[in-house]
Amino acid sequence: MFNIQHDRDLNHLEVKNSKNNIYAKICLNDGGSLQELVLNNHQIIKDLSPLTYDDTYASSILFPFANRVKDGTYQYSGKTYHLDVNQKEENNALHGLVYNKTFVVVNQETSKEFASVTLLYREKKVTHGFPYTYTIQLKYVLTPTMMDLNIEITNTDAKPFPFTLGWHPYFLSRDLSKSSLLFDCNKKTVLDERNITKGISYIEPIERLQIKDQSFDDCYILNSNEVTFLTPKYTLKLTSTEEDSFLQIYTPPHKNTLAIEPTTGVSDSLNNGIGLKILQPNEIYKIAWNLNIK
Repeated sequence: MFNIQHDRDLNHLEVKNSKNNIYAKICLNDGGSLQELVLNNHQIIKDLSPLTYDDTYASSILFPFANRVKDGTYQYSGKTYHLDVNQKEENNALHGLVYNKTFVVVNQETSKEFASVTLLYREKKVTHGFPYTYTIQLKYVLTPTMMDLNIEITNTDAKPFPFTLGWHPYFLSRDLSKSSLLFDCNKKTVLDERNITKGISYIEPIERLQIKDQSFDDCYILNSNEVTFLTPKYTLKLTSTEEDSFLQIYTPPHKNTLAIEPTTGVSDSLNNGIGLKILQPNEIYKIAWNLNIK
């Protein structure tokens, strides 16, 4: 049987089953982010201590922009907007506006087979950098071998707004150097010294990317919506319902850990338009990311 506990002092949820081979910790104050995950007795997401959430944005939901916006400035519909620059060293706005918001629980279900938790954040106050209201709903669904993250964005404003969306999980491998990624790709973004997209380049087709001793901070343009992470202990398949998919891979300063980030856009999408979407008033955008372990 699955059960859900709410630690109200720390404001996080713990989801587990009676066999203790499934576990998830979701931090409501940190954007509803998934800070720990065990599936089928394999720990695939863990706390990155001594690195802090402010440093890593671990498992954060990236909205209304994934990755970076150069100088925090973008143009939309003939106007210029200025986001807060929260990446001082590169002078960029980074990872959106909801990663540090507090989400509330609006529904939860448990049974012998699964557990689900639905969280909501409602933005009622407009900001100078993103003068629109919206709601964002996260629904986590866990079974012994699978986790779904279903996201719904609703434009509650009277005006359309631009956006991209992403997820920033870090996955654990027993030996990252002996791990690899499978995905279909023959294009990646070209980045400047501030990790801002300045173009797209064709590359030799990738089917299997071996990690070995390489470090990554790269964005790939996928030809399919499926990525597989092969490790010595488990195989994890990540799929998306979004046909136009991008994959950011980043190696943090934390042993045997790799950020594998599905996104709907690239750095500076609010300016370059790559993957950019427009959400009309009262319109709802839906996406689901699925993790399946073997």
